[in-house]
Amino acid sequence: MLDIAEDLSRWFEEGRDFAVATVVAVSGSAPRGPGAALAVSGDGTAIGSVSGGCVEGAVYDLCVQALQDGRTVRERFGYDDEDAFAVGLTCGGVIEVLVTPVRADAPVFRAGVAAAVRGEPAALARVARGPAELLGRALLVHPDGSCEGGLDGAPELDRTAAAEAHAMLDTGRTGTVEIAEDGSRCPGGVTLFVESRMPPPRMIVFGAVDFATALVRAGKFLGYHVTVCDARPVFATRVRFPEADELVVDWPHRYLRRTATDGRTVLCVLTHDVKFDVPLLETALRLPVAFVGAMGSRRTHEDRDRRLREVGLSSRELSRLRSPIGLDLGARTPEETALSIAAEIVAAHRGGTGAPLTGSGTPIHHEAKGREAGGTHSRTAA
Repeated sequence: MLDIAEDLSRWFEEGRDFAVATVVAVSGSAPRGPGAALAVSGDGTAIGSVSGGCVEGAVYDLCVQALQDGRTVRERFGYDDEDAFAVGLTCGGVIEVLVTPVRADAPVFRAGVAAAVRGEPAALARVARGPAELLGRALLVHPDGSCEGGLDGAPELDRTAAAEAHAMLDTGRTGTVEIAEDGSRCPGGVTLFVESRMPPPRMIVFGAVDFATALVRAGKFLGYHVTVCDARPVFATRVRFPEADELVVDWPHRYLRRTATDGRTVLCVLTHDVKFDVPLLETALRLPVAFVGAMGSRRTHEDRDRRLREVGLSSRELSRLRSPIGLDLGARTPEETALSIAAEIVAAHRGGTGAPLTGSGTPIHHEAKGREAGGTHSRTAA
């Protein structure tokens, strides 16, 4: 439900009761992943989506029913070869949806939504499978380990649930985890669905060039917090980069050394100037970031590679550099080039090949990596 936190925050402020349907498990080729949500208020207003349209009507009806009877339910939707008129996913995948009625004064859900709107890290854990009296119960876990709410089970169950949710928050994962009712972690017992919400990952674009303007727009579209850094104040201006979250006038390597980065950070070096590139990449390739790419011709790359070896970078460190940056789309314009760079970033994050899907026979949806990966155990039985 944190997927639609901003809309739900308004409903809480307006005092609306609602029911929220959240995708808690996925198998096969499903249009949306765990955490996708659709909510319906008491007046019938709907926000969000769980399937991109395939089963929205049926899920809407489940939400209306949950508002009426106050019961949390879990439903499975998948393609049915035997019943052509059954509600299911035409893509052939399977999703499981947890439908939970939420009162406007529900403190745990309200706190979770508020944290998400403020951009604060938090993990909302709900019982997605288990005893009927526990289904839908929730607790909210903060980065310091403190909790709000509880599952109203044995104290050991709450402690174990909080510990599991905190571990998933540490890595930014959304998915399910199974624990026994006595609190020990093992298959069976109680299944928790944990939604982790972390601040958006950073994209730092070095070099306030024309290509950077288009790349900023692409980065924002992908959900990054985008910073543009250039040592030349005449180029790093708000007029040129109105959509950037942050503009920095500084030498790129000096800024990179002092700013915060993590395992989700993407660094795009578009400076195309050896006096900027070499000290910047010398720093960048030694940081535990998700992606380091640099623009330039193949000749530029070879010269840059030689210079980086001369300043002491190892072959292993240099192997992390994606240069020339971007996938081979035949791009020429800044917008096309930005698309090719964005495509390579997505492929690197999701484990894609960058090859055309037509005739490839490869999965459309790869196993998730990074902040959204892991933890989801899908059920495929009818």
